[in-house]
Amino acid sequence: MSGRLIAQIIVSVGTVVGRAFIAAYKQAAANAANGGGPVAAARGGAKEGAVDALTRKTGLSIEEACQILNVTKDADIAQLTKNYDHLFKVNDSAAGGSFYLQSKVVRAKERLDMERAEELKKTEKPQEPPASSDTPTGTA
Repeated sequence: MSGRLIAQIIVSVGTVVGRAFIAAYKQAAANAANGGGPVAAARGGAKEGAVDALTRKTGLSIEEACQILNVTKDADIAQLTKNYDHLFKVNDSAAGGSFYLQSKVVRAKERLDMERAEELKKTEKPQEPPASSDTPTGTA
């Protein structure tokens, strides 16, 4: 009698775990199809559609990077550098700070630097190649 009860419990637990595994797999596949993953889905990436390439690459959105460094998106480089230097020094592990927070500060600055580099690429006009000459050069 007790053997039968144990077998029923094992089958029930196996069924529940199996269904949970299948649901988790389906959700992971849906997140991958939306271009995000678990991090982007937690930030609402699945709702917004595609997340920009820099956010996927760094794992930080521009808003998060601005919050970490306490600057706005259009802050000048002097303010950004000032806040970065202060937060980096305060969170130095040699001074009793947190290595994790110091790493977040570094990643936030990298993210903002990447954003500025992308904006510069977009604003620069591509240079036209020099006009080719129709006359042959160096013919004997």
